[in-house]
Amino acid sequence: MDKINAVITGIGGYVPEDILSNADICQMVDTTDEWIMTRVGIKERRILKGEGKGTSFMGIRAVNELLKKTNVDPKEIEVLCIATTTADYHFPTTASIIAHNTGCVNAMTFDLQGACAGFLYALENGANYIRSGRYKKVIVVAGDKMTAITNYTDRTTCPLFGDGCGAVLLEPTTEEFGVMDTLLRTDGNGLSHLIMKGGGSAYPASHQTVDNKEHYVFQDGRVVFKYAVSYMADAAAEIAERNHLTRDEISWIVPHQANLRIIDATAKRLGVSMDKVMVNIQRYGNTSAGTIPLCLWEWEKQLKKGDNLILAAFGAGFTWGSVYLKWGYDGDKT
Repeated sequence: MDKINAVITGIGGYVPEDILSNADICQMVDTTDEWIMTRVGIKERRILKGEGKGTSFMGIRAVNELLKKTNVDPKEIEVLCIATTTADYHFPTTASIIAHNTGCVNAMTFDLQGACAGFLYALENGANYIRSGRYKKVIVVAGDKMTAITNYTDRTTCPLFGDGCGAVLLEPTTEEFGVMDTLLRTDGNGLSHLIMKGGGSAYPASHQTVDNKEHYVFQDGRVVFKYAVSYMADAAAEIAERNHLTRDEISWIVPHQANLRIIDATAKRLGVSMDKVMVNIQRYGNTSAGTIPLCLWEWEKQLKKGDNLILAAFGAGFTWGSVYLKWGYDGDKT
C-alpha cells in the first residue's frame, strides 16, 4: 500500500479592516515608534472591533474564502479544528461555531491550544487524520483575537499584538508533497514567564482577578526572548538537518511573527538570506497562532509546487517546534 501524505491544497485568510498604528499606541502609553520598530519591528496591527465579535468571526471568513478558492463543498469536510488561545467561549468550542456558520455540517470539530505554536500543533494533528486513511478533507484553522486579552496600559505588551486568522485544507496524496516532518517540543518552565493568570480553573474570574488585571497577557520579555531565539532557531535547524536540506534547497522560511530579531536569528541559524523569509510582522503584529498561516496566505501566489518550506514557532508553555512542508501546488494558478 502506498504511503499517504497530507498535503495543503488551499489556503484562506482574514485580517480585520481597522488599523492600530504605532502613533495610536503612543497616545495610550509612554513609548515611541522608534522604540517599537527597533525592539520588535511592528509598524501597525489589525484590530477586530464590534460587540460580540470573537475569533470565530475571523475564522468563518477565512474558511469561507478557503472553500470558495478550492471549490469544495463544505459538506465534504470531515474534520475542522482551530488552534487558538482566544476562544469565543470556554464552551462551546470555537470550531463548532465556525463549522456551523460555514456549512461544514458533517465535520468533527475541536479546539486546540498551543499558544503561538498552535498552528504547528494543529497542522500535525490534521495531517495525522489524513495519514490514518480514514479522512480525506481536513480543515485546520489558526488565529487569535489577541486584542481581547491585551492590556492597553502596559507599554511592554500592548504594542505587540494584533488580530487575524488563517485556514488550510489538507487532503491525501501518495506523492512526496505535504507535511513531511514535524518537531514539537514543550518546556513547562515557561509557565510563569508568559501567562494569562485569571479566568481558568486555577484562578476563576473574581473581583480580585479583574482588579489585578489578570485577564490580560503577562510576559517577562527578556526571558521569553532568550528562550525564543534559542529554541525556535534550533528547532528549525534540526528539522532541516535531519531531512538533509541545505540552505540552497530551502525555498522559504515561515517563522512565527513575534519579533523581527527572533526571525532574523532563525534565518541566520539556517544560513538563509532574508529575501527567502516570509515577514509581515510590520503590518499585522503578533496574531499568535495566526501568524504562520497568514504568511502562507499572503505569499501563496509566489509558492511553487515542490518548494521546501521550514515553518517555525515559539509560544507560551513554553511550546515550540518546526515543520518541514513541501508545497503541493503552484499558487499563481489559484
